[in-house]
Amino acid sequence: MNKLNDSLPNIIPDIFSVPDFTDNPVSETPGHAPRILMLYGSVRERSYSRLATEEGARLLTAMGAEVRIFSPSGLPLPDDAPDTHPKVAELRELVRWSEGMVWCSPERHGAMTGIMKAQIDWIPLCEGAVRPSQGKTLAVMQVSGGSQSFNAVNQMRILGRWMRMITIPNQSSVAKAWQEFDEEGRMKPSAYYDRIVDVMEELMKFTLLTRGRTACLVDRYSERKESAEALSDRVNQRSI
Repeated sequence: MNKLNDSLPNIIPDIFSVPDFTDNPVSETPGHAPRILMLYGSVRERSYSRLATEEGARLLTAMGAEVRIFSPSGLPLPDDAPDTHPKVAELRELVRWSEGMVWCSPERHGAMTGIMKAQIDWIPLCEGAVRPSQGKTLAVMQVSGGSQSFNAVNQMRILGRWMRMITIPNQSSVAKAWQEFDEEGRMKPSAYYDRIVDVMEELMKFTLLTRGRTACLVDRYSERKESAEALSDRVNQRSI
C-alpha cells in the first residue's frame, strides 16, 4: 500500500481496484436467452429501417436470442408528455428488460431521423441509482435512399457511448435500400444482407460475453471515490 501511495499519490488505495473477473463466477450468468431490444427510426408504411430491423430480428432469434421490437408510432416528442405516457413507459420497460440493443435509422438530411433520436432521448441516463442503458451491448445500422453513407451510424455510436453502452465494432449501412427488399418486405441476397448477418452474430457474441458481468464492467474508480467521499462527509459531520 505504501508503494502505491508513493507511485500514485492521487489515488485512494482503499478504493483502487485491479480488474479481475474471478470475482464474477460463471454461476452468475443468466439462465435465460439473451434479451435484445430493437429500435427503428421510421413510421412509414413501408419502412426500410423497420424491414432491416425485422431481418436482424429473424437472425437473432435463429441464434437463440429473445427479441422484442419497439414501434415508435405514437411516441410523443421528448418532454412533451409525462413519463407515465403509455408509449414512454413501454419503451423504458423494454430497455430495463434488455441486455443488448439494435438501433436502425434511415439517414435523413445527412443524419439519423428525429424519430430515432426521440426514442433514445426518452431513455433516461439514470432512474434513481439505476442507469438503464449502462453496460448493455449495442449494434447500430442505417438505411439510405441513395449512395452508401455512415452519418447515421456514426451519430448513433456517439449516443451509445454517451449512454454508457458497449457498442460493437461492426455496423451495417444499406445503400439504395429501396432496391434491397422484395415485395413481401424480405431482404434480397446481397453483400448488404451478409453484413447484417455479421453484425447480429457479433452482437450475440458480445452480449454472451458481457451479460452477467455488467456490475464488474461498469464499476468505476471515480464513482467509488464519490461514494466514499459522500460517506465520509456523512460520518464525519461536525454538527447535526
